[in-house]
Formats: sequence, structure tokens, C-alpha cells
Amino acid sequence: MTKTRVLTALIIAPFVIGAVLLAPTPWLVAIAAVVFLAALWEWFRLVEVEDTLARTILLLANLLMMAALVWASPTDGGGSLVLFKLASVLGVAWWLAAMLWLRHPTFAADHDTHARVFKLAAGTLSVVPAWCALALIHASDPAPSPLPWVVQGHVWLLVALLVVWGADTGAYFAGRKFGKRKLAPVISPNKTVEGMAGGLLAGVLIAVAVAPLAGASLAELPLVALVALVTAVFSVFGDLFESLLKRHAGAKDSGTLLPGHGGILDRVDSILAALPVFAVGKIWLGF
Repeated sequence: MTKTRVLTALIIAPFVIGAVLLAPTPWLVAIAAVVFLAALWEWFRLVEVEDTLARTILLLANLLMMAALVWASPTDGGGSLVLFKLASVLGVAWWLAAMLWLRHPTFAADHDTHARVFKLAAGTLSVVPAWCALALIHASDPAPSPLPWVVQGHVWLLVALLVVWGADTGAYFAGRKFGKRKLAPVISPNKTVEGMAGGLLAGVLIAVAVAPLAGASLAELPLVALVALVTAVFSVFGDLFESLLKRHAGAKDSGTLLPGHGGILDRVDSILAALPVFAVGKIWLGF
């Protein structure tokens, strides 16, 4: 299984990194919308919305919300991305609330209508703000970066993603080597406190190492490290929340699209929680 996971990651990673660094923001935002909506489709499965028509209508409602945000936020004509910023802040607020949900894992664990409504709302609050944050980060700095043919905003998005990937990889290996104390045994028995600590360290180190390629100055690196640390923490909550949904649904994976990785949601769950935090932190601290 580990060999399959690594092989799949090695195939996908160059395409993702190439798109992040080289694609114009409108194109990348469109691609991200497809990926995030595919993850939301799997989210509906975990919420046990079995009817295809109902799932399609719910997906179209979220797509229309994204389209409305784009329509109301022109940039070339002198507009702004203020709605995208507000959505990102809303995303951070939602994930703070999700921490309380994780503290009470039996909340909405039943299969009645009210539980499903809570989880459907959580899906929208996870996907749409993360998509808005992705657009914000990618479009944030049009100045050239030290990398040829790449602007700083594109590299900043890569930094955000590398924080998540580094935290996930670091947690896996640190947990296998040093893991003893369970982080959330009711939700995800394999996660450990030591693994999380190793993941946070890896995420921060990667951010500090790559941030200069996005134009960060030496004086800004402590701010980058702080935002990376908080981003990595939230990425863990995103992973745990999807694990909670799968536990409620009695599912091992959100899907079977990616060999060794499960579904799309299994790969972007941490990213959904991390991107709003990174976007808000970057704007707030001004790097």
C-alpha cells in the first residue's frame, strides 16, 4: 500500500506543482473548482446523500455560489477580491468551530435529517472558503519571483501546499518512529501526539526554506514560520474532521479514484482547512 501511495504521489505531484507555478490564476481557479467540487461530491457520499439527483442539485448549488463570487469580484476592471477575503475569514471561523465538533465526536453521529443538514453545511463551509483562499494566495503578488517565468503569488500558493504535504509526511514518519501517545483515539487511532509534532516541525521548516523563492525577506521569515505553524495545525484538524465523517458513515475512504490514496477528499481534506488560514495569515501579517 505504501509503495502504491508513493507511486501515485510521484505521478500526480509534478502536474500539481506545474499548474500552481505556471497556470494563470483564472485557469488554476477553474481547475481547483473541479477538484474541490469532486471532493464535495465524495463528502455528500459520506453524509449518505445516496440519490444522484439530490447530490447533483447540491453540487450545482455550490458551483453557483462559486460563480456568483467570481461575478461579484472583478479585478481587471478595478474591482477587488473582498468577497474572497471575507469567505476566507469565514473559513477560518468555521474550522475553529470544527475544533469543538471534534471535541464532541458523537455530535450529529446519527443518520437523521438534522445531522445530515449540519454535515452538508460543513461541506460548503469547508470547500468554498478554501477555494476562495486558493484564488487569493495565487493572485496575491504579481511581482516576478527568483524563479524564472513565475510570479511570487504562485510560489506562495506552492508554499502553502508544501506546508500541508510536509506536515502530513512528517507526521507519518515521526509517528511510526516515535509515536506513543494517541492524538484522537476515538476519531483516528493511528494519529499520535509525537507524529503531529514531527509534522508541524516539517511544515515550518519547509515553509522557511521555500518562502525566499516567493520573495520573502529575512525579516519576514519569522512571520512565515508562525503562519506555517498555525496552517499545519489546522491541516491536522481538516484531516481529523474527514476521519470523523468516515467514522460516522462506516467508510474507510471517501472514494477509490486514486490508487493507494482513496478518493479526492482523502487527499484535499487537510488542504481545505489549511488554505483559509494561510491566506488570512498572509494578508494580516503582510508578507
